[in-house]
Amino acid sequence: MSLFNNLEKFSSNTCVIDDELKEYNYKELLIDVKKLSIFLKKRPVVFLICRNNYEFIISYVSLIRSKAVFFLINNEILEKKLISLINIYKPQFLITPTNKIINDQRFQKIYQIKEKYNLLKVKIKKKTKIHKDLALLISTSGSTGTPKFVKLSYSNLYDNAKKIAKCLKIRASDRPITTMEPSYSYSMSILNSHLISGASIIVTEKSLFEKSFWELFKKKKATTFGGVPFIYSILKKIKFEKFALPSLKYITQAGGNLSNTLISNFIKICKNKKIKLFIMYGQTEASPRMSFLDWKFTTKKIGSIGKPLIGGKFFLYDENNKIIYENNKEGELVYQGKNIMLGYAKNLKDLETKDKNRSRLFTGDIAKKDKDGFYYITGRKSRYIKIFGTRVSLDDIENEINYLGFKCFCTGEDDQLKIYIYRNYDAQKIIKYMKENFKINKISFSLFKITKIPRNSNGKILYSHLENYIK
Repeated sequence: MSLFNNLEKFSSNTCVIDDELKEYNYKELLIDVKKLSIFLKKRPVVFLICRNNYEFIISYVSLIRSKAVFFLINNEILEKKLISLINIYKPQFLITPTNKIINDQRFQKIYQIKEKYNLLKVKIKKKTKIHKDLALLISTSGSTGTPKFVKLSYSNLYDNAKKIAKCLKIRASDRPITTMEPSYSYSMSILNSHLISGASIIVTEKSLFEKSFWELFKKKKATTFGGVPFIYSILKKIKFEKFALPSLKYITQAGGNLSNTLISNFIKICKNKKIKLFIMYGQTEASPRMSFLDWKFTTKKIGSIGKPLIGGKFFLYDENNKIIYENNKEGELVYQGKNIMLGYAKNLKDLETKDKNRSRLFTGDIAKKDKDGFYYITGRKSRYIKIFGTRVSLDDIENEINYLGFKCFCTGEDDQLKIYIYRNYDAQKIIKYMKENFKINKISFSLFKITKIPRNSNGKILYSHLENYIK
């Protein structure tokens, strides 16, 4: 079975509900998919610019079913960066929103997908060698326009979607509502796992801050949504606990660690609302989810990412690249499973290269395992520096200073720790705390006040941009 090859059996089910409250069943979707697929023969390379609407889902499903090789491109990408990517990867087609202007004379419109999308074809044809298993390419960096993409195969996508649908017990009666950009791997994962289950997707470009988002949520009786930590911080800010949402059954969280304080807060909210909170862990390179913490363990195992998805395995490696078997000992988290990417692409030639990962991913995350086999992320391998020879976790410092009541972000190199504090802070309190708790004197770090927290389109912190907002 391949991804989306089973959609015919859901013909009468509602498939998509959009911002205008229009509903489309799976039979209508497949008719629109077939119309577009006529143009997508012989595995062309395609750029799909993403927005949360019905036309995007037509395009996405059509590209998968027609075996095209396509890139998911964030709609916020700057035109010059998009043109740069076009020059690198030379796509034969662009599928783009009708209101997005692309000043590239090489492309001409050949088909309009319903009301909101156009299919553009390049005038000059160029044969591209492509690996037989390659399905789509997705960036890990939002709308920055970097030429580096993760290469995912058809089996990667189907394996992960099937496992997620099973562990979350996704049914045709479920109605997820979109909360993230569709070019983000977590969004893609939610879409895949629900479509193969015959569920109904509520697609909206409205923000969680907008009253109209919650009106749509209630009117169309959404049953679930997913969110990264940034989204959960928004939910806290808008007092999610006061919202009356009788149709909501469960929520999922991935895309980074939630603080234990925030997790505890949402566990309480979910119990009061009689909904479930599922903590998950993933990376784009894993198509993208790798683990699952069942709701019944959320309170007992606060801060855990749970256990690997069915069929997947976790390992911990020490600094000598040897497997750690002891409990509660930190090491780099390594995942093994059928959902691991084919590799990375940085140019057109990389589209034909073979799988170099052998179904194993070194995540770059530092983790530990408890006596019951539950895993906990404790930091990033790249988020460690040495202060006068002592290894220090930037994540640990962030967490401790945040606990003091200051919004903190840390970067730096060996012997050069930089601590950025959002808005006001007590310098002497932080200096004293660093000395007493980390044995780090003021000579080893610098404090900066920032006026804004830079984030990418998925809400992740852009650490490399922090210095741009120093006051």
